[in-house]
Amino acid sequence: MGEANTSINLNLKNPELFRDKAYVDGQWIEAKSGKRFDIIDPGSDQKFATCPDMGPEDVDGAVAAAEAAFRSFRRTTPRARADLLARFDALIRAHRDDIATLLVYETGKPLAEAQGEIEYATSFTRWFAGEAERVQGSVFPAAIPGRRVFTIKQPLGVVAALVPWNFPIAMILRKASAALAAGCTMVAKPSPETPLSALTLAYLAEQAGYPKGVFNVMPTTLANTPALSEALCKHPLVKKVSFTGSTRVGKILSAHCADSLKKLTLELGGNCPFLVFDDANLEQTCDALIPLKFRHAGQACITANRVYVQRGVYDAFAALLAERTRKLRVGHGLDADTTMGPLTVASGVDKVAAQVEDARARGASVLTGGRRFGRKDGKNGYYFEPTVVAGATPDMRVAHEETFGPLIALFPFETEDEAVRAANNTSMGLASYCFTKNVDRMWRLFENLEAGMIGMNSGNSSAAEAPFGGIKDSGFGKESGKDVAINEYFITKTGTLTLEGQY
Repeated sequence: MGEANTSINLNLKNPELFRDKAYVDGQWIEAKSGKRFDIIDPGSDQKFATCPDMGPEDVDGAVAAAEAAFRSFRRTTPRARADLLARFDALIRAHRDDIATLLVYETGKPLAEAQGEIEYATSFTRWFAGEAERVQGSVFPAAIPGRRVFTIKQPLGVVAALVPWNFPIAMILRKASAALAAGCTMVAKPSPETPLSALTLAYLAEQAGYPKGVFNVMPTTLANTPALSEALCKHPLVKKVSFTGSTRVGKILSAHCADSLKKLTLELGGNCPFLVFDDANLEQTCDALIPLKFRHAGQACITANRVYVQRGVYDAFAALLAERTRKLRVGHGLDADTTMGPLTVASGVDKVAAQVEDARARGASVLTGGRRFGRKDGKNGYYFEPTVVAGATPDMRVAHEETFGPLIALFPFETEDEAVRAANNTSMGLASYCFTKNVDRMWRLFENLEAGMIGMNSGNSSAAEAPFGGIKDSGFGKESGKDVAINEYFITKTGTLTLEGQY
C-alpha cells in the first residue's frame, strides 16, 4: 500500500509494511461507512496517516470470517500451529527496524524503546510457538471400579482482543500468540492512536501463511470504540474477550459479556506501589526505578505510581533519584539524544500537570521537573518533564489516581507494617515492588503485598515465561507463563469410560 501521503516521510525500508486499511477475511477493506480518521504523531502533533473508521455494522462480517476460519484452523496440528508462529516470529524480527519506526510515530516512545518493545513482543511469539506443542490432557484413576476418567483441551473459538496504545505490538502479540497457538481465531481492535502497527502485524501474519479469517484487525476511532467493542462482546460467535486497559472500561466490558457468560481476561489499572527500605542498595534501587517509571514516559500499567521510602534513607534516596532523573533527555522519539519521549495523548499531559499542581498545593516540593515541555524547534507535541515530588501525603491525587505519566511521588514511612498498609490501600492489585536486603522481610512482603506480581529487588519483571496478571480491581486471568496463559483459550473436556472385564 506504500507510504502515507503526508508531510512526514516514514522512510520505511519496506513500504509494503505500511497498511492503512482494515484486514478482514484476508482482504484489505474500508469501513462500510466510508469514513476514515487521522493518526497523529505525538512528538509533533502532526497527522501522518489515516485509517478506516470501522463501526458496529462492520463487526458481523469480521466475526463470521473468523468463525468460518476457526472450523478448519482448530483442526490443524500443534506442530503446524507452532511452525506458523515461528514463521510469524521470524518475519517480525526481520522487519523490526521498520516496525520500530511506526511505533515511534504512533506512540512517541524513543526508538531504542520501540526496538525494546519488539524484542519483548517477539518473546511471546517464540514462547507460544513452544507452548503449542506442550499442551496436554490428563488421565485420572476413578473411584468407581471399571471406569477411566480423562481430559482433553480444545480451542474455544473466536476471540476478540481489545488492545491499548502504550505497547501496541507487545499487547496484541501477547494475546494473539496464545490464541493462535491454541487453535483459536481472532478479531483484534487496536487503540485509535496505534492502528498501523497492528495492521502491519496482520500483513506479516498473512505473509507467514495464516489462512484468511484467522487474524483480523478492525481500526476505529475513539468515538466508535464503545459501540464496536460492545458489538464484539455481545456477538454470539465470539467465545472469549481479552482486554487490556482501564478498570472503568473493563467493568463495562464485563457487563457486556455477562449475559452470554463469555470467558474474559482483563488486565486493568495498576497504581503500583514501590517500597524502599533502609537496608536497600540505593544505587540498585534507582537503577530499577528509573526505567520502570520513565519508560514510555510513565505510560505503563505496571509502572511505579507511589514510591514509599523509609525515613532513614529518604533524603539520600530523594537526592539520588532527582540527580538521575535530571539526566533524562526529552524529545522526539527519532532524535538520537532522546531518552524519554512525549506522552501519547494530549490529555495525559493535562493529567500529570494537574497532579503536580495538586501536590504543590498540598505542601509537596518539586525536586526536579514539574512543567510542560516545549521543543526547541517550535513544533508542538505532548511533552512533560520527568518529575520527582517529595513530601507526598495520602490526601494528594497522586496517592489514589493512576498517573500514567512521568511523575514520581515520594512518600515517607517508618515501619514495615505502615508501608504494607499504605501499599495495599488501593482498589488495584496489579504489581508491587520492594527493595530490601533482609530476606525474612522480603518473604513477608511477597506474601503480604496485595498484587498479582511482586518485584523483589527487581523493577519490570514481565516476561513470556512468567504469569502476568493482577487481582482486585486490576482484573483476572493470566496472559503469559507456562500452561496458565494458553489455557485461557481452551475448554477442558472430561471423558468417562466404563470398561467390562477390567478392574
